[in-house]
Amino acid sequence: MRSVIKKYTNGEITVFWKSVFCIHSGECFTNLPKVFKPSESPWIDMLAASTEDIMRVVDLCPTDALSYKHNKDLEDKHDSSSPISITNKPVEIKISKNGPIVIDGDVNIYDSNGNLIKQTNKTFLCRCGATNTSPFCDGTHIKTHFTDK
Repeated sequence: MRSVIKKYTNGEITVFWKSVFCIHSGECFTNLPKVFKPSESPWIDMLAASTEDIMRVVDLCPTDALSYKHNKDLEDKHDSSSPISITNKPVEIKISKNGPIVIDGDVNIYDSNGNLIKQTNKTFLCRCGATNTSPFCDGTHIKTHFTDK
């Protein structure tokens, strides 16, 4: 799966959407449907709500597929190139209903050859086997298992 990064701005902040991290949890469009409209193009309308409301909902994104930065200081709050902050909290593993395995806590993930493939404090592992970004969830389960045919 090709990673796409899209940027949307309202002049105060820029919202970034990183497709490879999106598992389509729906937090964005459920909590602010006048801004986040997945059936439209462009799917984010940055002028439809206040900057504070947009930041609040972006912060709800469980995978950091959505992030933002203030245009004035160019400091990305969720910059994926920044080092992972170590929280020293216990690792929690949760099984989502009809969704991925959620690993919340500081973890290193290694491939079968022992190579570090991800260092993170939150990640989502595929349970259905349909992902294009194995072992990580890419939201394919929604299209594969929950579409009306």
